[in-house]
Amino acid sequence: MNRASLLPRRRLLQCAAGTAAALTLLKRQAFAAALERSGLGQAYKNAFRIGAAVSTQALSQPNSAELELVAREFTSITPENCMKWENIRTGDDWHWDIADKYVAFGQRNHMYIVCHNLIWHSQIPRSVFQDANGQPLARNALLAKMEQHINTLAGRYKGRIQAWDVVNEALDEGNGWRKSAWFNQIGADFMEHAFRFAHQADPNATLLYNDYNTHLPKKTAFFVPILRDYLKRGVPIHGIGMQCHHGMDYPDMRDFEASLKAYIDLGLEIHITELDFDVLPARSNTADVGAGGQRNSAELDPYKDGLPEKVAVALADRYEQLFTLLLKYRPHIKRVTTWGSYDGMSWKNDFPVRGRTNYPLLFDRQLQPKLAYQRLLALAKTL
Repeated sequence: MNRASLLPRRRLLQCAAGTAAALTLLKRQAFAAALERSGLGQAYKNAFRIGAAVSTQALSQPNSAELELVAREFTSITPENCMKWENIRTGDDWHWDIADKYVAFGQRNHMYIVCHNLIWHSQIPRSVFQDANGQPLARNALLAKMEQHINTLAGRYKGRIQAWDVVNEALDEGNGWRKSAWFNQIGADFMEHAFRFAHQADPNATLLYNDYNTHLPKKTAFFVPILRDYLKRGVPIHGIGMQCHHGMDYPDMRDFEASLKAYIDLGLEIHITELDFDVLPARSNTADVGAGGQRNSAELDPYKDGLPEKVAVALADRYEQLFTLLLKYRPHIKRVTTWGSYDGMSWKNDFPVRGRTNYPLLFDRQLQPKLAYQRLLALAKTL
């Protein structure tokens, strides 16, 4: 005989209610645990994609812990270096191995794959801009070389990736166009040509302009009319990559929000492309790689033995502040990508001062989630 049938009806109802409450609690706990296991990218799937830059070192290793972390936590990827001109080709010889592994990794893990980058003034041999006699290439010759590079690189991954950083860092803070070799030898329309070439090479890819310090009012004021003209004339630019190499006390979020709104008002997608927060003392707030090489000192490298709790809390506050703002504009934000996946692989350990111990990302040197990660995960649960 079923002994439960001998229990009074009230007792049965109490047991049933208790069991239901317990099951509800267990379900909530299981959901929370599953959310954490599935990663930050899944937690934000109803807002925007969460991405990370992938290092060449990780892509070169058959069993990389960094790649395992990226596959678990993120839904978008960007190559840190393997597609930059100096890395992917030497003269007319192309080096496809690492770039192919990068795209295959993204496809295997069903990620939003961003390729970085097609045209940049840095990490490119000087010979690209010279003729056989070492003299500056004429406009048309350099345009032809640009078109060939874009057709070959973007064309190789046509239909397999989702977005390209077409032009990188072509603006000079509040001083108009950067006077790069691209600008000096072709003219200001070099960027328009780059976007048209990229669209021809991969008509379905999202094409982005990517830059740092996009929050600067003068930089935004200079660029917005150019973008408005591009869009009016049908130049195929689809979004702005706001790098967001931020610090503990910069930028002013009012300036950042103003520039964010200015680009949104043009109808462009917003991609947060290279997010990190520098917790160390800085002599300047630039992300121009040409400004690196400063000498190290104890004063500039105060946390070699670990990040103090007070600073870890402040870092978490900064991440939470930025994500709260981005969620306000989430219909226009396509993704948020950190520049690197964990502290040990961050470029901020060597820029602008080489050999420092920095803590700018969401995962520590043991690839464990930091307080900033937990804050963002908690924020995601309010969506």
